[in-house]
Amino acid sequence: QVQLVESGGGSVQAGGSLRLSCTASKYALSEYCLCWFRQAPGEERVKVATIDVYGNIYYADSVKGRFTVSKDDAEDSLILQMTRLKPEDTAVYYCAGEAYGTCDRDFAYWGRGTQVTVSS
Repeated sequence: QVQLVESGGGSVQAGGSLRLSCTASKYALSEYCLCWFRQAPGEERVKVATIDVYGNIYYADSVKGRFTVSKDDAEDSLILQMTRLKPEDTAVYYCAGEAYGTCDRDFAYWGRGTQVTVSS
């Protein structure tokens, strides 16, 4: 059973930055597709950024150029560095893992989420 635990959420003014972290096992970091999703109030959960086992990275259009996803092997973590935050980035951010590694199957492993609130 893979455990994913998010941290780093909080409240920030528009234009600010936050760094989200998702701790995972070394195996998951190396063998899984890992993804950040977010869910705003009243909306569906959407994919924000993914990184597969080959190092391929995907970003949603809404965050391209502002968010960066990476792995921190020293801390066994998936990182989401968020800059130039906008009020529309307000959501609960979830870390998720897909065991096939290619990001095209169901994400079976989920963290509990961390709240990000951006004020104007």
